Amino acid sequence: MSGAAKKPLVCMIAYTRYATDGRVRLEAESLAQWGYEVCVLVLTTEHRPRRYALRGVDVIELNVRKYRGKSKIRYAVSYLQFLLLAFVSCTSLHFRRGLQVVHVHNMPDMLVLAALLPRVFGCKVVLDIHDSIPETYGGKFETPSAWLFRLLAFEERVCCAFVHRIICVNHVQEAVLTSRGVPARKLRTVITMPPFIMRSDSPVVSGGYPFRLVNHGTISRRLGIDLLVQAAAQLAVAIPGFELHLIGSGDDLEEVMRLVTGLGLSRYTYVQKGLTWDALPATLSGMDVGVVANRPSMATELMLPSKLIDYVTLGIPAVVPRLKAIEHYFTPEMVAYFEPDNVHSMVASVLSLYRDPKRRSAQAAAARRLFVEKYDWERKAELRDIYAALSGTVATASSISAQPVADQEIAPVCSDRQRDTYV
Repeated sequence: MSGAAKKPLVCMIAYTRYATDGRVRLEAESLAQWGYEVCVLVLTTEHRPRRYALRGVDVIELNVRKYRGKSKIRYAVSYLQFLLLAFVSCTSLHFRRGLQVVHVHNMPDMLVLAALLPRVFGCKVVLDIHDSIPETYGGKFETPSAWLFRLLAFEERVCCAFVHRIICVNHVQEAVLTSRGVPARKLRTVITMPPFIMRSDSPVVSGGYPFRLVNHGTISRRLGIDLLVQAAAQLAVAIPGFELHLIGSGDDLEEVMRLVTGLGLSRYTYVQKGLTWDALPATLSGMDVGVVANRPSMATELMLPSKLIDYVTLGIPAVVPRLKAIEHYFTPEMVAYFEPDNVHSMVASVLSLYRDPKRRSAQAAAARRLFVEKYDWERKAELRDIYAALSGTVATASSISAQPVADQEIAPVCSDRQRDTYV
């Protein structure tokens, strides 16, 4: 090596599609900006795994595709395949190049086992809990079994005991983990605030149209997308120029599209799949109101939806259900609430914003003042502090841009010798 100091090497592991996962990308790209060398092990998105550089992050796709379905067995098999490949890749990276931190994003929690050998040889391990497994499993599969919940809670405690630090996505989730015996000294809440450029504080007050309603992310019944479509059937009659925009994909996309057709909404509904995180701000900025439609469940009560953070960051007024984590951060001054699982209440909240453009503007401004500025990513230091403590380095703040990157490099997976030609 030359006289330049070697950067601390971080390996992130996430059962996700990297291009569209805002939280994983923000954390990985921020670490790269702060002076770490970052490799990310993720799912493959093409016919064959690729390895490419994007915004200073070395993205390595493992030969597993994301399972979309409702079979518990196939979910387990897909997770296990990914875990085994991540174990091999992570171990190889550590013994060839010397990892300092392995940062695992759940689901599932057991992905931390991919860092088993690096941890034995002194590497620090972080578990980033996007979703609490016991609640998420119950919400997704509607399994009320008390013994299974206890088993999943035990698995959660074991995985939390294995790691050095645990990152929560909000303070409500952190409180639940603490109540289940996870040591508070290991826990830190990191609210990711995407570096999107916010629209004007004072959008043009107009009664014109089209009027665009948007929901982006996973298309799933448990997240209430069918309720949103039912609400859209009423809104299309009440609002001239009404449009419903659905951005994303998921288990229930086909079912939702059948509902759209059955309700005669095809000419009002626009569906966009596979939108990358870089392209998201430009698309969302053309929307009038964003809707979070989550059904009430033990899982959604703990969620602070990333789509809601995207909306308020971009200055888009949001309509949201009264659920615990959302109410923890947002007052009625900042968002328009509706009663969960209630289509008529959702319709009323959307119509109240449609009929009062000044309220839309005031709501967006309040959300910016009371939430966006409070948790601004460039000023908050939680993730930097965690890594400074684990790696013994001092990370420096640096601006992260969310504009599209024209010079990203993409290549098939190859050896380290070949890697030097494109990373």
